[in-house]
Amino acid sequence: MIKINKKPNILVIGDLMIDEYLWGSCERISPEAPVQIVDIKKETRVLGGAGNVISNLVALGSNVAVMSVLGNDEVGIEVKSMLDEQGVKTFLVEQVGRKTSRKTRLMASHSQVVRYDKESKNSISPTSVKALFEKFQEKINSYDIVLLSDYNKGVLTRELLEKVISYANKYNKKVLVDPKGDDFSKYKGAYLLTPNKKEAQVASKIEIDNDTHLKKALEKLKEDSNLGVSLITLSENGIAILENDEVTVKPTVAREVYDVTGAGDTVLASLGFALSLDYNIFDSVEFANLAAGVVVGKIGSATATLDEIEEYKASLHKSSIELHIKTKEDIEKISKRLKEQGKKVVFTNGCFDILHKGHVSYLNIAKSFGDVLILGLNSDASVKRLKGENRPINTQDDRAYILSALECIDYVVIFDEDTPYELIKTVEPDILVKGADYEGKEVVGSDIAKQTKLVEFVDGKSTTKTIEKIKKAEK
Repeated sequence: MIKINKKPNILVIGDLMIDEYLWGSCERISPEAPVQIVDIKKETRVLGGAGNVISNLVALGSNVAVMSVLGNDEVGIEVKSMLDEQGVKTFLVEQVGRKTSRKTRLMASHSQVVRYDKESKNSISPTSVKALFEKFQEKINSYDIVLLSDYNKGVLTRELLEKVISYANKYNKKVLVDPKGDDFSKYKGAYLLTPNKKEAQVASKIEIDNDTHLKKALEKLKEDSNLGVSLITLSENGIAILENDEVTVKPTVAREVYDVTGAGDTVLASLGFALSLDYNIFDSVEFANLAAGVVVGKIGSATATLDEIEEYKASLHKSSIELHIKTKEDIEKISKRLKEQGKKVVFTNGCFDILHKGHVSYLNIAKSFGDVLILGLNSDASVKRLKGENRPINTQDDRAYILSALECIDYVVIFDEDTPYELIKTVEPDILVKGADYEGKEVVGSDIAKQTKLVEFVDGKSTTKTIEKIKKAEK
């Protein structure tokens, strides 16, 4: 996992737009024509194009600035407002008569029915190019890396690209580009491009149907654009990187794909984020793969936070045990996100001093009641107050580590109080689970959880009995 040693400052230049979604359901066909009638339930708008790259960078925790050209219209005003809401620094040129891009998608039952666009696609004026480049020259030293998001809407003209890339290289600033078109020579001098397979085939004029042709395409792109690193995104097959005359393919890690909208933006943003933290290209690509895996599992243009990426990686590689041990602050954010995702959260707690079959059986049953099991673990100090000075046998760190390795447990949170009431208030679980010995007793937190369930213990299995058996063996 990427270790965050600073908050990177990242500059994005490119085509800004609004992605609009009309969400509805379809239950009949129009009598006027053989088309679906969609009953619109809600409308949502998010930043698109370079704006989606920005949203991804903000979600990752970057300080972000953007340079672009907008029209003097209502869509342009809305774009500015949305950027302000995200705390993004803006260096925007308003060009009279230009139409700011808006893409509208009609969605029925989570499927895209149709998309229609309103925009200008002609190149920005020489005056706008001059204004943008002058601002770039003024601000270049404030940023760690430069991302160019080209949606072929006219902002990134060949003249502007040449000026920006050349000037950035003069100050040793890496430039990453999400390219468009069939001539990548206009990006000459960039550190890397992020074309997908189809884009790479068009630009290189090489059909990528085997490993040999993949390498030739990577070499051609590197040569034509004088790149520092040549890579091609291969959809479900991952990302191919040419480094030191060797091709390495970092496999994708997506489990479920619901919508690929904006996945390329996420790759550009996450690569820029990782490289700005001085990570090597292979670790950066691995991070970008994880981020993309999170995003394609969502509907619509989406972003991935560091917490989501960490959680996603943990779900793919259960062996990353430490990732399941969380602080109270962590679990508050996670619980909120789980609720937004409609997950049924189960909570239980205990000392779990010497783990045995009874514990594992109990925890497996607890997990069966919902989607996610959060376990509140008594701290060492808490166990001593409850069980006596000779307990616990195992430290809280050891107990948390062992419990986190169990398949049935999603998160472990250590708490220091005598009861987990405050932790339960933070989690607000759907299901609260306790042992059957609480039958007829008040269960702490039952006033918070939607439902309380009691689980029978396995006969003859307990930590106390295990300790007694050990003591007898020592005599």
